[in-house]
Amino acid sequence: MKKTVFLLLVTAAALSACNEPRTADNDGGQDISIAAPHDYTESEKAAIQATFPAPYSTADLAAGEKLFNKCRSCHTITPDKMNLTGPHLYGLFGRKSGTEPGYPFTEAMTEHNVTWDFDTLDAYITAPQVVVKGTKMGYQGVKDETERHNLLAYLKLETTPYVPPAASGSESSAP
Repeated sequence: MKKTVFLLLVTAAALSACNEPRTADNDGGQDISIAAPHDYTESEKAAIQATFPAPYSTADLAAGEKLFNKCRSCHTITPDKMNLTGPHLYGLFGRKSGTEPGYPFTEAMTEHNVTWDFDTLDAYITAPQVVVKGTKMGYQGVKDETERHNLLAYLKLETTPYVPPAASGSESSAP
């Protein structure tokens, strides 16, 4: 009984801190800000996706989002970078395998030694246990090439930190 009451108190205390902004006073002297998720307009999505290499530049983002629903039980894609059974995927593209702080990767994943991009992720999600023998990802993979392209285009869009366009008064229109 005492253990249950203790666990409830600890959980309540932890949850009550969730809405508290993190500042130098309550987080060991470090100012931490969490990026707000960005709701892209259809034109923003199209413009960003056009920068992806083929075939991802023409992939179906809505189909990719639907396929990602299978991944949501283990992975998050939001800027708060919350790990679940699997690591969060925010900022995944350009990250070296097995290096995100705060997640207990297997030795196999830390030794995989790739930087995640369209090609490395496409190979991995085709057959995770074949590509990284010893990964704890139990998912059997996405065998259909079109589905993988849709999923990866969606992930690239949703997990890459949003960069607002340059101010409208600027001379340059380059990203």
